[in-house]
Amino acid sequence: MNDLFATIAPRYDLINDLQSFGWHRIWKRRLLKLAAGRPGERALDLCCGTGDVAFALARQGLEVTGLDFSEPMLAVAAKRLENLKPTLTGRVEFLRGDAQQIPFPDASFDVVTISYGLRNLADWERGLREMQRVTRPGGRVLVLDFGKPDNAIWRGIYFAYLRRFVPLMGRIFCGDPETHGYILESLMHYAAQKGVRDKMSELGFAGVRVSNLMGGIMSINYGEKAR
Repeated sequence: MNDLFATIAPRYDLINDLQSFGWHRIWKRRLLKLAAGRPGERALDLCCGTGDVAFALARQGLEVTGLDFSEPMLAVAAKRLENLKPTLTGRVEFLRGDAQQIPFPDASFDVVTISYGLRNLADWERGLREMQRVTRPGGRVLVLDFGKPDNAIWRGIYFAYLRRFVPLMGRIFCGDPETHGYILESLMHYAAQKGVRDKMSELGFAGVRVSNLMGGIMSINYGEKAR
C-alpha cells in the first residue's frame, strides 16, 4: 500500500477530481462544517495525504497537525504549504506516522478527522480507538470515506463504476489500473458507515450519527468523546 501511494502522490489531487467529478471537495467541506472548528483549537488530520483537510482547518484558525505514513504524499503537502501559507490563519505541521499508533498523548486534540484513510488501515477498529484516545473530552471525531448504499440497485451501479471506471483513470494517468483500482477491494472488506457507527457507539462516543452523501456512496461518521 505504501508503494501504491508513493506512485500516485504527484497526481493524487487530479485523480480525485476526475474520479469524483470534483465532488470530493464538496464532501470535505461538509466534513469541515460538521467538525465546527473554532480558532485556537487543536486539530489532527489523519491519513492527511496532500493536505486538503489540514489546510482547510488551518484557514479556520485551528492549530493543525497532518499525519500520514507516505513520505511522497507528505512531500507534496509540504510543497503546497509553502504556497498556501498566506491564506492560513492557523499553524499547520506535517508528520510521518501511523494512524494505528498515533504519536501524541491522550486528550491532545479538540478535532480529529480522517478522510479516505480508515478503510485502508490494517485494523480500522484500532485506528478508531486511537482517534478516541487522543481526543479531548467533548472533542469531535469525524470519518469521511466510501460507503455502502442500502439501495441494491444504486449499490450495484456504484460498485460497477468503481470496478470499471476508476481503474481506467489509474491506467490513463498513472499507467497502472491498480492505481485507485484498490478502492473497491478495500471497500468490500470494510464495515463502512454502519459498522463505524456501531463501533463508535460501542466505544462510548456521544452524539454518534451518520451523514450519507449521494445515497450512501460516501458517508461521514461523527461522534463526540464523552466528557
